[in-house]
Amino acid sequence: MTRKIAIFDTTLRDGEQSPGASMNTEEKLVIARQLVRMNVDVIEAGFPISSPGDFKSVSEIGKIASDACTVCGLTRAVDKDIDVAAEALRTAKRPRIHTGLGVSPSHLREKLHMSEDEAIERAVHAVRHARSYVDDVEFYAEDAGRADQDFLVRIVEAAVKAGATVVNIPDTTGYNMPWDFAARISDLRERVDGIEDVTISVHTHNDLGMATALALESVKAGATQIECTINGLGERAGNTALEEVVMAIRMHGDELDAHTDIVTKELTHASKLVSSITGINVQPNKAIVGANAFAHSSGIHQDGVLKARDTYEIIDPADVGAGTSQIILSARSGHAALRHRMAELGYTFNDEEFEGMYRRFLEIADQKKEVYDEDLESMVQERQREVTAVYTLDALQVSCGDPLVPTATATITDEVGATHVVCATGSGPVDAAYKAIDKVVAVHGDLAEFSVKAISRGIDAIGEVTVRVAAEDGNVFTGRGADNDIIVSSAKAYVNAINRMIQTARAKSGK
Repeated sequence: MTRKIAIFDTTLRDGEQSPGASMNTEEKLVIARQLVRMNVDVIEAGFPISSPGDFKSVSEIGKIASDACTVCGLTRAVDKDIDVAAEALRTAKRPRIHTGLGVSPSHLREKLHMSEDEAIERAVHAVRHARSYVDDVEFYAEDAGRADQDFLVRIVEAAVKAGATVVNIPDTTGYNMPWDFAARISDLRERVDGIEDVTISVHTHNDLGMATALALESVKAGATQIECTINGLGERAGNTALEEVVMAIRMHGDELDAHTDIVTKELTHASKLVSSITGINVQPNKAIVGANAFAHSSGIHQDGVLKARDTYEIIDPADVGAGTSQIILSARSGHAALRHRMAELGYTFNDEEFEGMYRRFLEIADQKKEVYDEDLESMVQERQREVTAVYTLDALQVSCGDPLVPTATATITDEVGATHVVCATGSGPVDAAYKAIDKVVAVHGDLAEFSVKAISRGIDAIGEVTVRVAAEDGNVFTGRGADNDIIVSSAKAYVNAINRMIQTARAKSGK
């Protein structure tokens, strides 16, 4: 029997630190439910002391997880941080406090202004304080990849003796070569007294494009927990991608002496869900979950795959939830066909909700020869954005041309159900639409980025617009909108960004 490798998902904490990936509490709960369905071992739900919104997220995720997995809250090695995390984790049946401090020379000297002995004293105190609240305490040695190895041995041993049940060895900056980092893990296993009784965790970053390799070499060296994120989200170049390490372990379990309990058929859905919520698209050639991960354009490849799939595919797409539908959806498709395909994609609706989805499906199908899975995913996400919206764009009419002055008339419903009809002019149709929307919404944002893409193939594809809008406090919020009309997509994306801005502000204020 191979060793069980615990999957510690930090999408909701480290992943959210990726620029533009901030999430409100409701969005975090949607992802948390997916993580539970995937059977992750640990959900790092947030940094409770950082904001009322993060505190609430950790608390609510504790309720959702129940006893299905461990729920973890991050802290610094500070008593107040630990106190607040313990309070947020009171709802969790399996709580873990994740505390620690920097251990590299630069962290000790430049950030913490303390000696090695003082750092050890702080680490021991933090672990003991956390243990006064919970039985499961993880100690992180930040920037361990650049630490003096003798000091790393000392501080990890002190944390273990103080009661840490997990020791996290991060390559915080993604600096190490995989074999060098693995050597650090092997050395800790040999020299730290009592380490055989605790879990060795690794948290590796992708600054040199080697996060997955770092994690896998660490597993080979004896680590039994990997800290990772969906789509590899995270600071700078990101973290180890959950989908990559899970499938690598599945493919090479015997030589790594390892396995995970992840439900791999949920990987593609999880990737799309996180991408949709954060507005950060996955590159098409991304391993496991990219749009081209199981696509073949070369005639030689196509011929080989048609004769035997494994000539060019080492993974069955169905194993990661990336199988394609055999049902061609068009305007002639009925309720049963749409409901069947939606169920295959993982979506179920009550009769009233489904009728609304079917009407929207027919609108799309009337303008397209074929409706693809990507169109259906976009349709569902558009509906979810509308359900949780503060403001909803009901209608938009734009007139423009040469020499006409671009003019937009928008109909918007606010959260109390009041309808507003407003008109504005602008330098272009999108500018006019945004100025009209600004006359209704309670906040204003400056457009920092605008991009448009086709949801699926073909000249009749639905257009999806992604915008990044800067709030007055400097924070940037991502909005997405999809429609057959690009101007309407643009307006929906802007309203979505404004809604996220308002929801985030409310979460931070605790309202």
